[in-house]
Amino acid sequence: MADALVLSHITKVYDEGKPFEVHAIDDISFSVEKGELISITGTSGSGKSTLLHVLGLLDNPSSGSYMLNGKNVEKLSGRDAAYERNQNIGFVFQSFNLLRRASVYRNVELPLLYSTKIKKSDRKKQIEHVLEQVGLADRSRNKSNELSGGQQQRVAIARALVTNPEFILADEPTGNLDTKRGKEIIDILVRLNKERGTTIIIVTHDAEIAKMTNRRIALRDGKIVEDIRQ
Repeated sequence: MADALVLSHITKVYDEGKPFEVHAIDDISFSVEKGELISITGTSGSGKSTLLHVLGLLDNPSSGSYMLNGKNVEKLSGRDAAYERNQNIGFVFQSFNLLRRASVYRNVELPLLYSTKIKKSDRKKQIEHVLEQVGLADRSRNKSNELSGGQQQRVAIARALVTNPEFILADEPTGNLDTKRGKEIIDILVRLNKERGTTIIIVTHDAEIAKMTNRRIALRDGKIVEDIRQ
């Protein structure tokens, strides 16, 4: 299976050159095959979220090489990086990041307003399809602030899926949910990985969630200390 992501000696330094500079990620190298389901684990401050932001083109590394689908990320302009994010990467965040007073339908539709992958005439069908996949087909007219936390996170997953991205990056997607709702969210991501073949990378501090993935990459102080296929 082909490598979708290849990181070579990636480092991210904050306050570079100052006495108190911080190496958030430090000389990280690994590759990700298409269709993998991976968890990135570690304690708070280990570099998990920084790494995910680099993977998602939300932040640039200080040094090293990052190849995304054969493209050298360092050579992408800001506009090209934004296009790559919109076309190929879906994000799920701990805090949901929904428009609270907008309907579920409107929240899921937002990425399509900037995407060229789905024709305008096909938007409604696509939105209804992804809402059905996450079990919210009957909630499209509800405002997001009328939903439970678990339902809001399912809206966020539908929004991440609506452009048919190759990758979904989830940053502590169960962090604001109770154990039962959290498991439901992870079950959805696992199912989507199996049914759609979407490459999914989940940042989590929860060992039980990590066990549900096929590969676990553990970080400590910005370095990879374990990379285990399960």
